[in-house]
Amino acid sequence: MTEVLFISLGCDKNRVDSEVMLASLSARGYSITDDETLAKAAVVNTCCFIHDAKEESVNEILALASLKEAGSLQAIIVTGCLADRYYDEIAREIPEVDAVVKIAEEESLADVLDACLSGESAGTGALTHSETDTPLLNIPNESVYPSPMTHSPMTHSPMTHPSPQSRMLTTTTGYAYLKIAEGCDKHCTYCIIPKVRGAYRSVPEEALVAEATFLAAQSVKELILAAQETTLYGVDLYGEKRLPALLKKLCAIDGIRWIRLLYCYPEEITDELIDVMKREKKILHYLDMPVQSGSDRILKLMGRKTDVKSIRAVVQKLREAMPDVCLRTTLITGFPTETAQDVNETAAFIEELKFDRLGIFTYSAEEDTPAYEMKEQVKEVTKKMRRTRLMKLQQKIAFEAAKKMVGTTLDAIIEGYLPEEDCYVCRTYKDMPDIDGMLFLQLPLDASRDLLSGTIVQVRVTEAREYDLIGELAEAL
Repeated sequence: MTEVLFISLGCDKNRVDSEVMLASLSARGYSITDDETLAKAAVVNTCCFIHDAKEESVNEILALASLKEAGSLQAIIVTGCLADRYYDEIAREIPEVDAVVKIAEEESLADVLDACLSGESAGTGALTHSETDTPLLNIPNESVYPSPMTHSPMTHSPMTHPSPQSRMLTTTTGYAYLKIAEGCDKHCTYCIIPKVRGAYRSVPEEALVAEATFLAAQSVKELILAAQETTLYGVDLYGEKRLPALLKKLCAIDGIRWIRLLYCYPEEITDELIDVMKREKKILHYLDMPVQSGSDRILKLMGRKTDVKSIRAVVQKLREAMPDVCLRTTLITGFPTETAQDVNETAAFIEELKFDRLGIFTYSAEEDTPAYEMKEQVKEVTKKMRRTRLMKLQQKIAFEAAKKMVGTTLDAIIEGYLPEEDCYVCRTYKDMPDIDGMLFLQLPLDASRDLLSGTIVQVRVTEAREYDLIGELAEAL
């Protein structure tokens, strides 16, 4: 059986795509390995959202190229966002890559891999070196990337969805992502996603319910709904926002205990959605709501469809309806023309709204976006200094919020066990996997150590350590 090394980079939406591709390879008879010394072929599902993501993707490809040169790999396939954006260039610039598979052609991955390993043409689903010129420029000089693809226009097919069983889960601790839509129609001036992923396309409701039912049968307790924007779900298919209706149907599925919402744009959060979150017990009082800036001037330049006053009003509504709601957001520092006054306004915004969770990125100038052409680009060192200032402000807010959790009792989902610390690693409703904090559960000496990952237990918080919490069982085993 041929061993395949599969590397998945980037966001949770990319992870779902990877899980579908892994299932297709397994169904074809390939064995998936994480041991590069055993692999005869490698697939890398890339990201290109910002400069750092592009650099990571290119470095992974080059590392695989070195393995191929050493003779341990027979084939390398590149897919994902970088493959779409730099389709021709990857094949031309890195001759060790055997095929470049566009996102719309990912369902053909197993066929492409068969062809690459047999020495045949990879067919129309991929660009191979037999179709390109080879000598090239030196990628990964961090200041030099291939120019955006100009020879082969990006195409985006209507949204299709595999059968629920066509997915190999890579999350093993009781949670899984449910990608409810693809693409984006917002066209923020800094963002390349609409050009890479295409227009907003919702997955049909019945397909999502079937997939969630399948995931529940695989012992998934927590569904994490993801898309470039979840709040617009259904507008393209049904002519209206159908996220509240979808949530009700997902809540009716036996076995699902938690449902978490990501990427809800503030201007699209409706009273109906807030009401469903409040009434349905399975929906966690957690909302990821990217806002990007606390300056109205910068928000307008970013092409965002909201302002600080509107964001403030949405936050107030959410907190009035659900006083325990945990709000996560993201900000960007160093957007073109950003001034010290804009940063001061953002700092005041953070202090006023006191988001429970907040991440900050420095602006990444992406070719083929309007912001890339803007004059008065901010120096990298200034972007980082501004990010540090705002993160220090947020740390105080987060640490104070964590201290207030001491003495409370919360449901927590078991992530795993740390034998060296003799404690379990858990997450509460406030904690998104791999992003937010953790809760470390210490058991009494006479307690059994047989809590399985994915188990939900009640925990009493006894201590706060910056972003993380310490707790003890509030119920008998």
